[in-house]
Amino acid sequence: MSWTRLIAENRIQEAIKHGEFDDLPGRGQPLDLTEYFNTPVADRMAVSLLKSAGVLPPELQLLKEAEDLERAVERATDPQKRAALWEQALSKRVSFALLQERRRAATRSDSSLEPGIG
Repeated sequence: MSWTRLIAENRIQEAIKHGEFDDLPGRGQPLDLTEYFNTPVADRMAVSLLKSAGVLPPELQLLKEAEDLERAVERATDPQKRAALWEQALSKRVSFALLQERRRAATRSDSSLEPGIG
């Protein structure tokens, strides 16, 4: 074992001893890595960085905007305003679908390049 790893292990053990990990969210629960493994390999690092920074991936941002617009449609009383909001929401949903299809196509073409697949 290298000395840097030994130092890191010692610091972790000291932190555990002093209870520094006791109030972490999800303590005592298994890790749910489904989202991580459902993310294409090429995008995992970027998605992890964005998530850590509190930034939504483009697809989720589009869905959020579409849902916000749909709620605004429900509240709007002017028919022209409702129609305009609905059109914007629909545009966001279409953009989302196109992004998803591009991602699926890229994933299919990536997997066809792997040896023994495709």
